[in-house]
Amino acid sequence: MTIDITTQGQTATASLCGEIDHHNAKEIREELDRFIMSSQPKELEIDFKGISFMDSSGIGLIMGRHKLISECGGVLVVKNPQLYIKRVLKLSGIERLVRITNDRL
Repeated sequence: MTIDITTQGQTATASLCGEIDHHNAKEIREELDRFIMSSQPKELEIDFKGISFMDSSGIGLIMGRHKLISECGGVLVVKNPQLYIKRVLKLSGIERLVRITNDRL
């Protein structure tokens, strides 16, 4: 799993690559939390383009980052989830909390 965080103005993008499961979710959470607390971006986009697999740990990851960034006055956006991941997110109701976008044509 790799995480690459870039910032442009008040928007940060965390590009994830690999798999999100119970083995690595804690590491991803900790890195994103450190970034949110230190930088406090107005918007954090988590780009799922490079995610090949996600289990329920990914839903918890999104919900927790949403809560933290909301407490800091920002918003969370999930970008470019694979089709099956987008379906899982919709079934979980996560769209009521965060915006899900897709850059693909």
